[in-house]
Amino acid sequence: MTTAKRDTYTPETLLAVAVRVFNERGYDGTSMEHLSRAAGISKSSIYHHVAGKEELLRRAVSRALDGLFAILDEPGALRGRAVERVEYVTRRTVDVLMAEVPYVTLLLRVRGNTQTERWALERRREFDQRVSELLQAAVAEGDLRADVDIRLATRLLFGMVNSLVEWYRPQPGGFPGEEQLADTIVRLAFEGMRANGR
Repeated sequence: MTTAKRDTYTPETLLAVAVRVFNERGYDGTSMEHLSRAAGISKSSIYHHVAGKEELLRRAVSRALDGLFAILDEPGALRGRAVERVEYVTRRTVDVLMAEVPYVTLLLRVRGNTQTERWALERRREFDQRVSELLQAAVAEGDLRADVDIRLATRLLFGMVNSLVEWYRPQPGGFPGEEQLADTIVRLAFEGMRANGR
């Protein structure tokens, strides 16, 4: 049985196992022995694919971050009024989170104890700053209320979006309303911030 797993294990399947174990045990609470047991392969087989658990962490959080930063380069994030762009980014952020729940969950749980975690936190702050700038531009264009603190609005927006990792679980066939989830979040977040009912 173990031989068959060794023959078919890939860096991608190893990464999926590592992310699951990191999310269950915490990154600091996970040893290479835990990863080896969960994958059903020897530690030396893991080292054949990666230098260690921090490389697995970097690959995992990079996957989540790459998905988020790619949104900022999509046409919907680059064209139109700032309010339309920030709504687009919010909608697509929900899409990425739903598609990559385990990876985004891990990203949201890093605490800065390692070089990789500090790098991931810095990248998250950079993403949040880019969204904050869009919110500021929407206020300047008169589409969002000027009496709402942008830093607070950014935190509340991402608090709502990021809370999905606590309860959303992809299921075959989805669940009622899943297709409208991103629209619902955008509506709840932005209707209260729109200036003069715009």
